[in-house]
Amino acid sequence: MKTSHVKSTAITPESIVEAGAIAPGPVADYALGLGDDALVLAQRLGEWIAHAPELEEDVALGNIALDQLGHARSMLTYAGSAWGKTEDELAYFRGESEFRNRQLFERPNGDFAVTIARQLVASVYFDSLYTALADSTDPTLAAIAAKAVKEVDYHLDHSVQWLLRLGRGTELSHERMQRGLETIWPFVGELYSADPFAEGLDGVAVDPRTLQARFDDVVPRLIADASLTLPAIPFARGGGRDGRHSESMGPLLAEMQVLARAHPGAKW
Repeated sequence: MKTSHVKSTAITPESIVEAGAIAPGPVADYALGLGDDALVLAQRLGEWIAHAPELEEDVALGNIALDQLGHARSMLTYAGSAWGKTEDELAYFRGESEFRNRQLFERPNGDFAVTIARQLVASVYFDSLYTALADSTDPTLAAIAAKAVKEVDYHLDHSVQWLLRLGRGTELSHERMQRGLETIWPFVGELYSADPFAEGLDGVAVDPRTLQARFDDVVPRLIADASLTLPAIPFARGGGRDGRHSESMGPLLAEMQVLARAHPGAKW
């Protein structure tokens, strides 16, 4: 497959367009799923702004959301290059069944402990994913991943520190953190199941199943260090990559897309 090279030191949606990088169809399908994961998580995290338990956390979660939005913009821009669509068209003018994000990322924030549990799982996953994807033979995917993994390192540290703080804190914070893990746990399995859009892209895409071992090594130890118990809860069916979503997805998209759909083509 022939793609245009984009320097990792300058990877932005604009630099992808400027370099004329065109994603081959199968690569675009794969990048779209990764972009949707990051976009939907960014939308969820943004809901905490002005609602976090302390001012510093408003800023921290807002910054993590912006990082995720940046990853989403790059992936959606690259995906859209195959179909002549912009990042905005893909973000704001697709229906629920057209989104391919894994279901973990659309889960409601719940209380702060639920959000931290979701962010812990997401950060471990993204850290492994982008580390592997940085070696992709597709130079644009590799450049996006190389930039993203530096940011995800901070996201992971942030969630680990809160896991420890809540797990080792008061009896109430311990109880709520344990409940947060149990709320999120059914959606872990889908992250490490086969990605249908990675099939046939050996050397280009990352098979999520190859990332499971690191999760199994890292996360149980972190949970134990926080004096918490690894949940023993069956995994949900999943299906996000195939456009199957939970009841939470519709309201999330309605809020995210309402302005763009009310004023299509508007400029500020």
